Amino acid sequence: MNPTAGSPPRNVTRHRRVFLPVLVALVTLAWLALWAWARSPYGRYLEHGDWTVSGPAAFLCQAIPAGGVIVPAVLYAVAWILMTMAMMLPTTLPLFNAFDRLTAGRPDHARLLVLLGLGYVAVWGAFGLLAHGLHSAVLALLASAPTLAWHGWVIGAATIALAGAFQFSRLKHRCLEKCRTPLSFVIEHWRGHAQARQAFALGTHHGLFCVGCCWALMLLMFALGTGSLGWMLLLAAVMALEKNVPWGHRLSAPLGFALLGWAVFMVATHV
Repeated sequence: MNPTAGSPPRNVTRHRRVFLPVLVALVTLAWLALWAWARSPYGRYLEHGDWTVSGPAAFLCQAIPAGGVIVPAVLYAVAWILMTMAMMLPTTLPLFNAFDRLTAGRPDHARLLVLLGLGYVAVWGAFGLLAHGLHSAVLALLASAPTLAWHGWVIGAATIALAGAFQFSRLKHRCLEKCRTPLSFVIEHWRGHAQARQAFALGTHHGLFCVGCCWALMLLMFALGTGSLGWMLLLAAVMALEKNVPWGHRLSAPLGFALLGWAVFMVATHV
């Protein structure tokens, strides 16, 4: 009798013992880093505080040419990457799962997984920098228009209403379906040639669909506070359910109605 009969294949065993614990560890470390950062003297950077007031960031802003622009952008990029790892990696676990199984027999398997992750994070990082630029522009507008600053709640209500309306859009559901079928996505786009480049490209391609699905919800962080770990956990849970559970797509409409109702409530309480 074959002593291995009935036992799981070697790649399945390795997947259980190595891949999942490593991914869980990365996500956990990202959450712990955000938690420690939020409670440190530099927690204001997560809240888009004044980067040039005091501390090492203020010194670097003055010491480095164009530091007033470069240093906040770098710090924000680091914070955004941590938030992406903490919030979005759990939602895209099926993608890494499918790719891990497909490339398990390759000698450069670990490197391909890293490149897949780098491609995915690169797309979210680019979106984060765009959001940072938009947020900075809004802050500059508020600073130059005192009347608008007194009604800053309008921007929050508009952001929440936008996120609610987007839940009903065709783009949202098209991107969500791509995110919900990662195995088909990997099989469709993975050819096994020029593996390193294709792994990175696969990560960026899937990242684009992920951004297309979740960008409006992620913008809520600017309305709710980017340093609010409670809101981050809630949004991460919602996005993970939308993508990974069989009935997740049914959450889109109720969530959209809830967000639109919240926006209407904000308007009603301020008018």
